[in-house]
Amino acid sequence: MKLTRRTLLATTAAAALAGKSQFASAASPPGDVVGKVTVGYQGWFACAGDGAPINGWWHWSNNWGQPPSPANTAIVSWPDVRDFTSTYQTAYANLGNGQAARLFSSYDQQTVNTHFQWMQQNGCDTVALQRFNPTGGEGPTRDAMAAKVRQAAEQYGRKFYIMYDATGWTSMQSEMKADWTSKMSAYTSSPAYARQNGKPVVCIWGFGFDEANKAWPADVCLDVVNWFKGQGCYVIGGVPTHWLPGNEDSRPGYLDVYHAFNMLSPWMVGRISDIAGADHYYNNVNQQDQADCNAHGIDYQPCVIPGDLQSGHRRHGDLMWRQFYNLTRVGVQGLYISMFDEFNEGNQIAETAAWVPTGSGLRALDEDGTACSSDYYLRLTNDGGRMFKGQAPLTSVRPTAPMG
Repeated sequence: MKLTRRTLLATTAAAALAGKSQFASAASPPGDVVGKVTVGYQGWFACAGDGAPINGWWHWSNNWGQPPSPANTAIVSWPDVRDFTSTYQTAYANLGNGQAARLFSSYDQQTVNTHFQWMQQNGCDTVALQRFNPTGGEGPTRDAMAAKVRQAAEQYGRKFYIMYDATGWTSMQSEMKADWTSKMSAYTSSPAYARQNGKPVVCIWGFGFDEANKAWPADVCLDVVNWFKGQGCYVIGGVPTHWLPGNEDSRPGYLDVYHAFNMLSPWMVGRISDIAGADHYYNNVNQQDQADCNAHGIDYQPCVIPGDLQSGHRRHGDLMWRQFYNLTRVGVQGLYISMFDEFNEGNQIAETAAWVPTGSGLRALDEDGTACSSDYYLRLTNDGGRMFKGQAPLTSVRPTAPMG
């Protein structure tokens, strides 16, 4: 049955009884991002010998020319690789269970397929494929990853869209437009390409952040946003946490840029580490963000983070569940999970190993003494998404068992 705005609203009785009716004030009806759970997908891991044009240990090591080891590593969490047909030997010691310390390559189509199968099985509707500056040496591999994601999305019934990360992109204003025109816009012909309000979805992440590698003037940012809208796109902004007051992580004077987007998705990684922090943002940021978006006809898609595993933030799922609960109460239009495969920052929801390399100092999912199956955060995302969509009761009590 096709999901209409009316039927979606009808399923949210539990949330309405709690004082918030989901999507009641949404700027847009349900589509491929409104009313959906979107996951950020890096797809940026490669291994020596996998055939990728980049020809190295891309994002696994600091020195991509050498295999990852405790002295040469770019990750803080270890993936569970049991479901991958091809894996690659590292310079880490064996895992605590005696098995060799091997890693996957995103360049293998079977890896991407497996990831999308996990998404299909766990309620991840839409995938935001991260695309950093493709004009340098990473470009050919990133181009190939877009094709692999398209294939997997079509095979497993997921939607995907291009999410440009403008970080460090010096000639972004002209090159991002050229990249869309010459390469990425072709993907909108895929039946799996995400659409909202009948328009292909594009996200631009990084405008307005008060960081040296994101120093574009507001008029340049506004030009790029309006150019994509002129191409007929529905444009999401990956914006600073404090975009609305224009302080802390946001540069002042960018509110017109933020209000030009069709949807806003403020960043949350590194902002909270416990339930008290999640509640602080619910009371002091999320509700105010939603009210401003409502007033300006903008959809609101805040981030949900599982927490940095290596720093002990996860509380065996309680931190993530609190965000699902709070944002459902706010009545947000979409959820953005940060991230699916971010093993570099420890915020991944993809299957994570119960065993880590001996002597690596990495934490496994049972780091706080609670045993968790490797798919736990995928299952937690599924349950949180069902609550968000009104398919399960609104509850502050996490229903997902750590061992599944």
